[in-house]
Amino acid sequence: MTAIAPPRPEAAIAVAHLRKRYGAVEALKGIEFAVQPGEIFGLIGPDGAGKTTTFQILAGVMAATAGEVRVLGKEPRLARLNLGYVTQKFSLYPDLSILENLRYSAGLRRVPAARFEAQARSLLQRVDLDRFRDRLAGQLSGGMKQKLALCCALISGPKILLLDEPTTGVDPVSRREFWDLLAAVAADGVTVIVATPYLDEAERCHRIALIYAGDIQQIGTLQDLRDSLGLRRIEVRAEPLGQAEAVLHQSGGAIVDIQTFGDRLDVMVTDAEQGQAQIRAVLAHNDLHLSDLRLDQPTLENVFVNRLRQQGLDPADLAFPTGRSGQDKGGIAIATRQLQKTFGDFQAVRGVDMTVHYGEIYGLLGANGAGKTTTIKMLCGLLPASGGEIELAGETSRLDRSEVRSRIGYMSQKFTLYDDLTIRQNLEFYGGVYGVPKPLQREKIDWVLETCGLVGQENRLTGSLPGGWKQRVSFGASVMHEPDILFLDEPTSGVDPLARRQFWRLIRDFAQRGTAILVTTHYLEEAENCNTMAFMVAGAIVAQGSPSQIKASQPGQLIELVSRQTQAASNLLKQRLAPWRVSIFGDRLHLVLDDPDRDLIAVQRWLQEADIPVQSTRPIPFSLEDAFIGIVQRAEDVQRVKAP
Repeated sequence: MTAIAPPRPEAAIAVAHLRKRYGAVEALKGIEFAVQPGEIFGLIGPDGAGKTTTFQILAGVMAATAGEVRVLGKEPRLARLNLGYVTQKFSLYPDLSILENLRYSAGLRRVPAARFEAQARSLLQRVDLDRFRDRLAGQLSGGMKQKLALCCALISGPKILLLDEPTTGVDPVSRREFWDLLAAVAADGVTVIVATPYLDEAERCHRIALIYAGDIQQIGTLQDLRDSLGLRRIEVRAEPLGQAEAVLHQSGGAIVDIQTFGDRLDVMVTDAEQGQAQIRAVLAHNDLHLSDLRLDQPTLENVFVNRLRQQGLDPADLAFPTGRSGQDKGGIAIATRQLQKTFGDFQAVRGVDMTVHYGEIYGLLGANGAGKTTTIKMLCGLLPASGGEIELAGETSRLDRSEVRSRIGYMSQKFTLYDDLTIRQNLEFYGGVYGVPKPLQREKIDWVLETCGLVGQENRLTGSLPGGWKQRVSFGASVMHEPDILFLDEPTSGVDPLARRQFWRLIRDFAQRGTAILVTTHYLEEAENCNTMAFMVAGAIVAQGSPSQIKASQPGQLIELVSRQTQAASNLLKQRLAPWRVSIFGDRLHLVLDDPDRDLIAVQRWLQEADIPVQSTRPIPFSLEDAFIGIVQRAEDVQRVKAP
């Protein structure tokens, strides 16, 4: 007798032929997808791709132009009471405390008082906000605000959770806590749709839809998308790296793409064996030293970039119209010794020592509130230091002088452009401020417009641009005068994968001409582009080195563990190990074990005693995110021990 398969549960969300027009602009072009109950579904794409429009239609706050949408089997507006929605803009009341914001959200959803107390305590503990429950929302860091917004969306126990770029600008530690909570919520049966431009965190979704310019390009699990690419990725470390990239680009054969990441190359090949042999042969033929060759799976970024390139969407790669020769590489551009900054009784920066050379890309990384932006503002002369020494472009005093500032480019977290000016007017303004000669100014403005893909739109008001496009124009404005030193504070937030690659290609080009570049970012995959990086914790630098050095210096081993009961395994192990050592990545766990031979036996025993089966375990290399979180958490543990 033939077994009958159990019926597939009705989709929690079903979207068919969905279209949305704003006048002549078609924001959604007939997209289709379905999300199952308890699934974490990622809607992945850059600013302007159509994610927010999709979310607003799903939430019932906007009508579709055409198509059909069902949420829990109903029209979206009839399902609102079962929805939790975290928008891109903070929906919190800054003059209310954490607990008051939660209570207000619960009141809107008619949550009983008795249930509210237990639910609020549990949620705040899970995101480490319980000890700050009386702090005003307006005094929270960006990461804390986002975690509170998530708690407000969850306080009523919704069946569906819509999260529109909830972790943009959130540091890696807070982001991991955020995603661990999402995994727990989904395990309880809540359906989660999350939009994010961060492709590394999108890998934690059960399924992923890649969306670009209103079209869904591809849908599947991470492995489905990797397999569809038909390519393998090889990490190559060779010296000199620039020459290695050039000769491999020219070699053709199995090599289809090369991307530079700080001290390594990522080489995409059609065949792993042929690709490795070709790389070895080409480098040996050109007398270049190969120090390491490592085969790995493609990343989600590789998949997305390849898909967009097939459609001819790669941005223009144009030479910058330079008007002067740059600095000689190797000299000291920025140096600090015991740099300090206090605000009243609070010490925001404590004893920072760093050196950045001309021609170097230096990454300053840290959690929200670690002191990164304060450090940059002191280096730029925008804030006076409370102590220590600064050397900037050979100067040690009066760093706010126009002669010093004319040698600096600064792209801040908040856009440096004027929203009520057109794109061209903004660029003309900055060209004039920096004294760029008129003929060269026109040439450079044309370069910015063409590089950004905005030719023909130069008279558009800057305030009407999506965030990622503003970032691109802002970068162009900050380099028009060819600065010797360039400060970039979170430069690629909201930028699509191809544009992000273009950003870093331009950054490397400026470094090749001798520009010293200091960059902050929460996007740790792109931080691998830096030659040197420093991790800041509570105002102090706790680690420095190249990306490879930092990853190699991590104590212990990163273990990937696969179980059919991922959430149950995570819950148990977080009770036995420090919680930061355990994290869910899609359908598997990552464990940081100091003594893997001993600790892994204990882990397997604990899971066996709890009747949680383990399918497999294997050691995997530390990612930069794993290294960052380990360094930050260990440093905070030391500080807690030292505290009186």
